Amino acid sequence: MKNELVLVLDFGGQYNQLIARRVREASVYCEVRPYNTSIEDIKKLDPKGIIFTGGPASVLDDGAPFCDMKTFELGIPILGICYGMQLMAVALSGGVSRAAQREYGKVNIKFDVGFSSDEMCIDPISGALGGTYLDTGWSLVGADLCVEPLTSGAPGGVLFGGLEPESTAWMSHTFHVDKLPEGFTAIASTESCPNAAMENPEKLFYAVQFHPEVVHTPQGTQILQNFLYRICGCVGDWQISSFVDDSIKALKEKIGDKKVLCALSGGVDSSVAAMMIHKAVGKQLTCIFVDHGLLRKDEGDQVEEVFKKQFDLNLIRVNCEDIFLEKLAGVSDPETKRKIIGEEFIRVFEREAKKIGTVDFLVQGTIYPDVIESGAGDAAVIKSHHNVGGLPDYVDFKEIIEPLRNLFKDEVRRAGVELGIPENLVMRQPFPGPGLAIRIIGDITKQKLEILQEADFIFRDEIAKHGLTHTMNQYFAVLTNMRSVGVMGDERTYDFTMALRAVETSDFMTATWCRIPYDVLEIVSNRIVNEVGHINRIVYDITSKPPSTIEWE
Repeated sequence: MKNELVLVLDFGGQYNQLIARRVREASVYCEVRPYNTSIEDIKKLDPKGIIFTGGPASVLDDGAPFCDMKTFELGIPILGICYGMQLMAVALSGGVSRAAQREYGKVNIKFDVGFSSDEMCIDPISGALGGTYLDTGWSLVGADLCVEPLTSGAPGGVLFGGLEPESTAWMSHTFHVDKLPEGFTAIASTESCPNAAMENPEKLFYAVQFHPEVVHTPQGTQILQNFLYRICGCVGDWQISSFVDDSIKALKEKIGDKKVLCALSGGVDSSVAAMMIHKAVGKQLTCIFVDHGLLRKDEGDQVEEVFKKQFDLNLIRVNCEDIFLEKLAGVSDPETKRKIIGEEFIRVFEREAKKIGTVDFLVQGTIYPDVIESGAGDAAVIKSHHNVGGLPDYVDFKEIIEPLRNLFKDEVRRAGVELGIPENLVMRQPFPGPGLAIRIIGDITKQKLEILQEADFIFRDEIAKHGLTHTMNQYFAVLTNMRSVGVMGDERTYDFTMALRAVETSDFMTATWCRIPYDVLEIVSNRIVNEVGHINRIVYDITSKPPSTIEWE
C-alpha cells in the first residue's frame, strides 16, 4: 500500500531536515525535494499537502528561489514557513519589506486560535468532544460535524485550533510580510510583526513567519499536526514496522539468489542496513567489519558477538589497529585525521573484498539526511564518508543497494529494534566516523587511545549505574592535549587532563549541557584518577551548542 505523502520543498534553510522529521514523527510520510521541483514531478508524487521551508535568501533579491507558480493551482494545502511565508505573499501579489526591527530567537506571540480546545472536534465514532482530532482528522465547524477531511475548504482558525492564545515562538527574519495577499487574513502577531501568520482557508493556503519545527516554539508540534491532520486530511499511515516488513520483501525480490557485500563499520546505520539484508537473503550477504581500533572499549567484540554469533551473519572481522595508528602517528589536525582514516578504511576494505571476488550488490548505509544534503533526486549517490567513500572505484560490484535511504536517524534506530538488534547496540551514543581519533586532542598514540577508552568506559558506566542514561542524549570523555601539575601519593605528577561532556538535545542542531549531580561527577572523577594511569585532572564541559559544538574536534 502506498503511503500518503506530504512534500517538503527545500529553500535552503537550516531547519529543513527538522521539518521533515517532525512530519514523520506525526506518522505521516514526507519527502524533501528541491524548491524548483517541476510541477509534473509534484503531480506524480501526488502529495496530500506541501510545506515551503525557510531559507537564507531574501524573497526580494534578484534570482531569489521560487517554486513553480503552478504549485498554487494544484488545489492542495500549502504551509509556508519563514521564507516560505514571504514567498507565498509575493507570489500571490502581497508585499514584503525589511522589518523595522529584526526578530531573532524567542519572542512572545499571540495566536488567533479560532475556537477553544473543548469545541474543536468530535470523535465520529464515540461522539466525544475534544482532543481526538489528531487521530481522526474530523472537526467541528460551528455546531455541525464535518465528516470529510478538510481538503476542500477549511474554517478559519484551524491551523492554531486548540493552542493557548499567547505563547512564545522562534523567529529568525529580517524581512516580513507588510501587505497580505487578497483573500488572506492575519492570524498571529508579535510586538514588532503584525503579520506573524496568515491564512486563506478557502484556498487552503497557510503561512507562519516563525519556526514551528524547533523545540523553542512550544506549541509548534500541534501547529504542524493541525496542518497535517485537520487541513491536509492525513490519517497517519507511516509506521516503521510496516517499512521494515515491506523492505525485506522488496529486497528478497530484487536480490534473488545473487551475492551481496557490505562494509560494516560497527555504526548504527551500517549495522541496521546489514541486518535488513541478512533478514532478506541470509548467507548470500558477506559483511566486512574493518576494526580500526578506534572504537570504544570492547565495542569491536560486541559487534562481532551480536552479528556473527547471535545472528549468524557471514562476517569477516579485520583487526587493523596497528595499521591505523601507524598512519596517524604524529598527526594532530582533526581534518587530516579524518582523511587518513577514510582513505585507509577504503584500502583495507579493498584488500578484503578482492579475496571475495565479484559480487552483484554493494550495500551502503546511506540515510535520508545524506540524500537531502547531496541534492540527490533519483540516482543513488555515494556519500563521502569514512566507511564507504570511493568504494565503487575499487570494488567489483554491479549495483548499489541503500535500504535505509528514506529514513532519518531516529527511524533507523527504530528499524534496528524491529529487526531484533539489541537495544544497547542500536540505541548507542552518537559516535563520530573517525572514532576516538577526534576525541584525542593532538597526536594519537596507543597509550593515549587506551587511556581514553578506559576513562570513557568509566564515565558511561557510572551514568548507567545511576540511571541517568535517558536524561541526556550524548555523553563521552575527551583526552585533552593539556598536561598539568598534580600530587598523588605525596609525589608530584605532570599528567593529562580529561574532559567530560554531556548534552541534552532533541535535534543535535542546538544542545544544552547536562546538570549531572555533583556526587555522580565526584565518583566518576575519583574512579578515572584511581583506575586510569596518566590522568591527574578532570574537567566538565559546561558550554552549550552554540557557541560550542558537541564534539571537540
